[in-house]
Amino acid sequence: MNKKARNSMEQIELKLEFYIESARYLSQLPKSHPCSQTHGHSFKITLSFRGPIDPKIGWLEDYHSLETKIKPVLKQIDHKLLNEVKGLENPTTELLCIWLYKKIKKNISYLHQVSIKETHNTECLYPIT
Repeated sequence: MNKKARNSMEQIELKLEFYIESARYLSQLPKSHPCSQTHGHSFKITLSFRGPIDPKIGWLEDYHSLETKIKPVLKQIDHKLLNEVKGLENPTTELLCIWLYKKIKKNISYLHQVSIKETHNTECLYPIT
C-alpha cells in the first residue's frame, strides 16, 4: 500500500474548546432547590471531531474553518438566558449538550462528541461512545 493510500484511511480526532457565559433557571425543580432560581455559569464547551485525514492537505479540517462554523451556534447561547432560547426551555446541562450536538452536527457531519463543564468538577458528555 502506498503512503498516499495509507494516509487517506488514517483517522484523527480534533478538539476545540470554547467558553461562554449564560444564565438559566431549572423550572422543573422544587422551589427549594437553588438551581430553580436564576443563576449563571461559565460553561466550558469541548467539541471533538473524528474523521479521515485529507491526504493532500494533511488534516481533517482547518481549526479556523471549524470555529467559523461553530461561532454562530454559540452566539445563540452566549450571554443569554438559556430558558429563552428555542429548544432550551428546560436548560439542564444534559439537554444543552444534546442541543449543541444537534445544531453543530447539521453543519459539521464528523462532530463526534460535545462535553460541557458547568463547574470545575462536573462534566456532561453527549453522545456516549
